This record gives sequence, C-alpha cells and structure tokens, in this order.
Amino acid sequence: MLTDEEKKEIDAELKQYEYRRAVCVDALKVVQRHRRWVSDESLRDIADYLKMTAEELDKVATFYNLIFRKPVGRHVILVCDSVSCWLLGCEGLQRRLSERLRVGLGETTADGRFTLLPIVCLGACDRAPAMMIGSDLYGDLDMDQLDAILEHHP
Repeated sequence: MLTDEEKKEIDAELKQYEYRRAVCVDALKVVQRHRRWVSDESLRDIADYLKMTAEELDKVATFYNLIFRKPVGRHVILVCDSVSCWLLGCEGLQRRLSERLRVGLGETTADGRFTLLPIVCLGACDRAPAMMIGSDLYGDLDMDQLDAILEHHP
C-alpha cells in the first residue's frame, strides 16, 4: 500500500499533468525516495493509483536505469563508463571500488551501505572520470580520493 505521504507527494505532481498516467515516472521516483527501490508490490500499488496496468508501468520502470527494481544499499555509487570516463581510467576506479567494497558491479555490500552500479553517462565529461553517490557528483577522480569519498557517506 502507498503511504499517505507518498500519495500526497504523487498528488502534488499530478497537478502539473493533464493525464493521470503522465505522472508515472514521478510516482516511481516518489516511492523510490521513500523505500530506496520499487518492489513488484509497490509497482502494482502505483499502477492502481494511476489507473494503469502493472505491465504498462513496469515497461516505464525498466526503461529508466535510475529506477531500482531490486533492493539497493543506503548509498548507490554510479560509476560513469562513458567514452570520456573510460579514456581517463574509470575501469581502474571500478576495480578499486570493487576491491575496497568487496562487491562486483550490480552488487550491494554485506552491511547494506553501498550498491555499485555502472552508468552510461553522468554528463560530467569535462570532469572525467566521474562518479555519483546520491546527489553528490565527484569528478577528476583518482584512486587516492576514493577512501575519503566513501567515508563521507556513512
């Protein structure tokens, strides 16, 4: 069931749209902000609330790579692997993060603190290599910065 707070936030977004189903991406983001991911049950609840089928909403949810359809850690680390970041060493950063966190790409640390994911582009090519944790963008990265950055996200 959607919480009253989630419904209130979705309803606020609905005011911007002529059609109820047009708010589907915003609704997915609302639920994810509260729960960190969108479960099958949550997806069905959102679809019912927006008068859509679960199948229609799932197509939208799986299209966007920042809608998480399985549980993620408290902090999601997005490591950019665009051409610019690749040329400037993102593979080494991914390896170092994997070693440091003891997880592979797409996995979550045993303590549930971090999930490590690749992302096609963060739009920070001028600061490559780049990664994002939550809403914090880190650019011009090198190996020596990673431990301090991770400590900044308890």
